[in-house]
Amino acid sequence: MDILYRDDRLVAVHKPAGLLTHRTMLDRHETRFALQQVRDQIGQRVYLAHRLDRGTSGVLLFALDEESARHLGRQFEQGQVQKRYLAVVRGHPPATGEIDHPLSRQRDDYEGARPNSSQAAQPALTRYRRLATVELPFAVDRYPTSRYALLELEPRTGRRHQLRRHLKHIAHPIIGDATYGKGVHNRFFQQQFGCGRLLLACLEMTLRHPDDDRPLRLQAPLAADFARLLAQLGWPPPVPAAGAPHDPMPAHLPLPGLALF
Repeated sequence: MDILYRDDRLVAVHKPAGLLTHRTMLDRHETRFALQQVRDQIGQRVYLAHRLDRGTSGVLLFALDEESARHLGRQFEQGQVQKRYLAVVRGHPPATGEIDHPLSRQRDDYEGARPNSSQAAQPALTRYRRLATVELPFAVDRYPTSRYALLELEPRTGRRHQLRRHLKHIAHPIIGDATYGKGVHNRFFQQQFGCGRLLLACLEMTLRHPDDDRPLRLQAPLAADFARLLAQLGWPPPVPAAGAPHDPMPAHLPLPGLALF
């Protein structure tokens, strides 16, 4: 896999869509995993710092020693890691907004059994900006035309499947999401554009380096299949130029609007 960053403590890679982050009983017959591939590629043990869903592409971070893994784990648990995603969704959401909706806890076998952990819903917050819209002359659902939008997403908490579940909650599910999306729109993108992937990508992550707490900004280019789909919809890829700063969303709404393409 493409290595985005590497030093003695950390390694970040660009995970392609369709690749599992780690071994799981839900896909017990799968033989390819990002964790094992990175380990074999760099020739040393790696420690998973966070996860990306199988269908999500973008920045995936590993620690190279236990101390760094603990340092990163605390940052993720305390909500100190800033992440920026790109998604194509059904419909036209408002230009800016936030989704403040608690989510029930979801675990898998990789996290281990925690019999005493609460199953109560946990606070979850996502902010978004609408970058572009399109209305296509196809009656995909019950309307004569079909609307889609390109969103920039900033999860302020780290619940499992948070972005996918939150966008379903506001009735703007991510295209290609077989679990939380709408099958009729997923099939349309497959048939019309040859795109069967989940249209969600982690483009950027900002955290503190385990050595000295200096800010570290990791960026991934947009995957080729994602960029190709945007071009088919007439949207230039909203990826910042190399070295260009990205202004994070302010702490409170209202958020500044962006000009649509």
